[in-house]
Amino acid sequence: MRLLVLRTTPFLAAAALWVVTPVPAAAQDTPAATDNASAPRPMTVDDALDMVSVGSPLISPDGSWVLYSKRTLDWDENEYTTEYWRVSADGEDRYEFIGEDGGSGFQFSPQGTYLSFRRPVGEGPSRAQQIFVMRMTGGEAYQLTEHDVSIAAYEWADDESRLYFQADDEKPDTIAAEERKGADAIFVDEGPNGQQADQWQNLWVFDLESEESRQITDEEFLIGSWDVAPDGEQIALTARYQNRRNDAYLNEIYLADVDDGELRRITENGAPEGGVSWAPDGSTILFTAADDEEWMNRNTKLWLLDPESGVHRLISGAFEGSPGNPTWTEDSQRILFSGQQGTDTNVFALDVASGAIEQVTDVEGTLSPGSFSKDRTRYAYTFTDYRTPGDVWLGHVDGSDPVRLTDANPQVSEWLLADMQVIDWESVGDFTIEGLLHLPPGYEEGDELPLMLNIHGGPAGVFSNSWRAMYHIYAGLGYASLSPNVRGSRSYSDELREGNTVQQGDGIGFGDYQDLLHGVDQLIDQGIADPERLALRGWSYGGILGGWTVTQTDRFKAASIGAGVYDWTSEYGPG
Repeated sequence: MRLLVLRTTPFLAAAALWVVTPVPAAAQDTPAATDNASAPRPMTVDDALDMVSVGSPLISPDGSWVLYSKRTLDWDENEYTTEYWRVSADGEDRYEFIGEDGGSGFQFSPQGTYLSFRRPVGEGPSRAQQIFVMRMTGGEAYQLTEHDVSIAAYEWADDESRLYFQADDEKPDTIAAEERKGADAIFVDEGPNGQQADQWQNLWVFDLESEESRQITDEEFLIGSWDVAPDGEQIALTARYQNRRNDAYLNEIYLADVDDGELRRITENGAPEGGVSWAPDGSTILFTAADDEEWMNRNTKLWLLDPESGVHRLISGAFEGSPGNPTWTEDSQRILFSGQQGTDTNVFALDVASGAIEQVTDVEGTLSPGSFSKDRTRYAYTFTDYRTPGDVWLGHVDGSDPVRLTDANPQVSEWLLADMQVIDWESVGDFTIEGLLHLPPGYEEGDELPLMLNIHGGPAGVFSNSWRAMYHIYAGLGYASLSPNVRGSRSYSDELREGNTVQQGDGIGFGDYQDLLHGVDQLIDQGIADPERLALRGWSYGGILGGWTVTQTDRFKAASIGAGVYDWTSEYGPG
């Protein structure tokens, strides 16, 4: 990825004009900092750019080691580079496994024989993502597929004899011919709001012995999610026969016969299903949906579907929040998932028979499982909280002590970081709103500070207890930051999630706008925020709500908003 980076210590100088003589907290609290190079100092933009990012942890089937990505900034080349490293389960042995040419979509084959990934091959219009494999005993990566167009998602057969994959259909001959001549026009007449209509997608299977591919489905649809049955005879998938960008709510569940591609529709409703996953014993299919009848602006829930009768049932009804990344245990008796509740994310286990939910981890922060070992006893994950940048860890489902596998940014100990607390306040409609309050280090009660109000996207986004360099940079300059999870945010109750809809409330710009102002007013009443030095920032839905806010009140002296909709008539029509 290329980027333009200028080394500079002043932070957002233009945006700082609204602050009347801001004094960094560090300058007040640590006067010796200028005399002692080892004393903690405020964090800068350069510090943020220099940070190493690790993630995408993939644990080997036997749980003995973990592959992870490592992203760094090369100042001289003016670009970010990503490498892939291998580390043992005890964290003792590590080495670079795949260099900068890297890849994406890394998977282990079920028996641990291969590491597979996608990598682009070719030049110009013919450039396409293909599947490569590396033997775990060593050697170079070997290209398996030579598909005409890019391969997207893929999945191994349990016996490692075949690879199933999803790919776009080839473009019409007329368009392909023009592209080969160098034409770069995008045809937008078939897409909504100036957007290009998507290419239809289908499923294929690649045989490792013959090295030949065969098309399974032959439909004009877009595929949302899919999973191959344990016996390899069927594929469960979610798909829709419309290719407009906002038609994902039309997804339904189908079963495709692997031999002849015959489709059988299982669901027929107004609710968009996703995340299909077969139980290891092949008896049932897990899927995700907010509702089973119609599109609802609610938190995602977990459901089970009988593939023969089509009967389904809700199994995560007792969970309040947003379950994600559900994974079956080997015995098909439990489902492990990550669940965000409020500002924290942990691992949970759901008993399929009873629906009982057990909390496996209990952390204050964001714990994001990347993958599980084949026997589901170990998992690789990333963990971060407001003072801790993300690192890779290895956890145990039985709750025994986790192992930290990386320490990507030890330099954090050299910086003065913001203090954070989760606060709440009452808002209109009997809603209690939660938010993150970041304060400069050493803040003293009664000091009125310039306040930055952050508005998240979505509108179902959420501010979580995780590392955000921006808050620490602002804190070093003496600012307070408030990040409210206004109505419409996920990870709370369905009532809060639906609170900014016209069905359950007044719609965007009414209750959620009041949520923002009530939070700001509470900080002003507590003597934390200076009412004469307020600013806000937001992106996407945050840009919409931020734009609305500055047209309804003149209390904010500056605003940074983007990717919003500011003329609603431009959104009318099919989307």
